[in-house]
Amino acid sequence: MDAVRWTSWVLLAVLILLGINGLWVLAVRRWYRLRTSEPERLKVRCQDGWELTVHVRRAAHRRFEEPVLLCHGLAANRYTFDFEPPYSLAHALSEAGFDCFSVEWRGIGHSRPPPPGLRWPDVTVDDFVSQDGPALIELALAQTGARRALWVGHSLGALVGYVVAQGPAGEKLAGLLALGAPVFFPPDPLIRRLIRVGNRASWPRGFRNEWLSRSLAPFLGYVTLPLSDVIINPKHIPPPTQRKVYANMMASMSRNVLRQFQDWIDHDAFRSFDGSVDWRAGLAKLSLPVMVMGGSVDRLASPKNLRAQFELVGSSDKKIHVFGCERGDKMNYGHGDLLFGTGAPIEVHPEIRDWLAAHATPLSQGEALATQASRGPISLP
Repeated sequence: MDAVRWTSWVLLAVLILLGINGLWVLAVRRWYRLRTSEPERLKVRCQDGWELTVHVRRAAHRRFEEPVLLCHGLAANRYTFDFEPPYSLAHALSEAGFDCFSVEWRGIGHSRPPPPGLRWPDVTVDDFVSQDGPALIELALAQTGARRALWVGHSLGALVGYVVAQGPAGEKLAGLLALGAPVFFPPDPLIRRLIRVGNRASWPRGFRNEWLSRSLAPFLGYVTLPLSDVIINPKHIPPPTQRKVYANMMASMSRNVLRQFQDWIDHDAFRSFDGSVDWRAGLAKLSLPVMVMGGSVDRLASPKNLRAQFELVGSSDKKIHVFGCERGDKMNYGHGDLLFGTGAPIEVHPEIRDWLAAHATPLSQGEALATQASRGPISLP
């Protein structure tokens, strides 16, 4: 009887702690919510039936034909690019005259619910490539009347873009900007250990990263999380911004996506889930304009990594840009600093904007007015 009573007390204590933590997470989400206007929210159905949510910021005065596709990386969501100004590339580009489409990959954020017959733990990077990427392109082209789009991806979002550009949908891209993309995976013991821990924690379905990050968000800026320098340099990101990033931007990872990343890291490969297609070798087939960008102290996509992928890209119109003090920048940029570092709005955003503008088709005033008038009430509540 004592054992039963003791077990009951333990279960009750666990339930109380979970309830308190749940209330804490809800309070964190509300306190650190982003103070900016909500983007337009659209839905697009992939060929396999999974419905994606795409968040759209239209240009107040559209200057360019091509829409910009903003694609987030691993363990992130659309807030990667659609954050509070000044740390929002979506705001910056829409002010420059681009219509911006920020995707959330299947299983992430508003794109989480799977259709009947599909499961979130089974999602792989291959699904982002074969299903989500083409659907995103088609939605953006249909919404803007453009013939091609411009792809901007951070980390995994750039890797997906590299592979999409190798397939049939590549003809519908006018350019690809890869920001902090680790095409090579050298044997960094720390990163390998992190992925293996994530794989163990993800059994049997996936790693629910949001809950942990929101629980810890209020303490950032007062304490530094272990290993945080792999993703961001806390010294370069203001504490209030750190807290909002962790409260809003972090997202879950499916079991199979983590397994795929472990395969890439263990074998220094960039390939399909079953290993049959070498996506890294496919970079030589690219012919669209490519910009390779990254940070001088990025541990995931180091300058050596960036230069190696730049050499592999077969495009005649290609360029590389490494942000850091050596070239006169405000700071030596890491992985997340490219997005949320104090220098990002004044050093990174303008370089991205100028490259996109140089590879976009300017609209005449008449064309801009016509496209503005053709927009109908298509947003979803």
